[in-house]
Amino acid sequence: MAGTPLRDIPVTTIDGTPTSLADYADKVVMVVNVASKCGLTPQYEQLEQLQKTYESRGFTVIGFPCNQFAGQEPGSAEEIVEFCSATYGVTFPLMEKTKVNGRDAHPLYKQLKHTKDRLHLGGPVQWNFEKFLVYPDDTVIRFRPRTLPDDPQVIEAIERGLEQRTPGAA
Repeated sequence: MAGTPLRDIPVTTIDGTPTSLADYADKVVMVVNVASKCGLTPQYEQLEQLQKTYESRGFTVIGFPCNQFAGQEPGSAEEIVEFCSATYGVTFPLMEKTKVNGRDAHPLYKQLKHTKDRLHLGGPVQWNFEKFLVYPDDTVIRFRPRTLPDDPQVIEAIERGLEQRTPGAA
């Protein structure tokens, strides 16, 4: 899948429905590997706030549960959905549990990991809650796990992406 546009790489929703980021073609998408038993799990609250604040302008968060970091997402799909909904009121889409690093990393993450962060470092996902902001033209901006979703740099990047969207796109 090397060279495949990011939005064309197949992914699967947490309920097993095949999809791709192409379903969000006109949106600014924040791809985040999430976990329910992590010290960074409270970021769900800020991610959901971003969803509520910017959804009407053409933005969405997409969560990719990941159990690769200290087994911090051990639950089944049903348990993950219940936790996210009951604990943080998550309304943004969740995909199936996904490997983000290693030989078996999902093809989407294999491509995303080539993106460098603000320190010009690429490579493996460091931990849960690493964020990749994908603009409609497939430009990617990377934020490391400890960068909070409401950090001014993240907000600025979301706003910049939304300004670049096609006028009138929903």
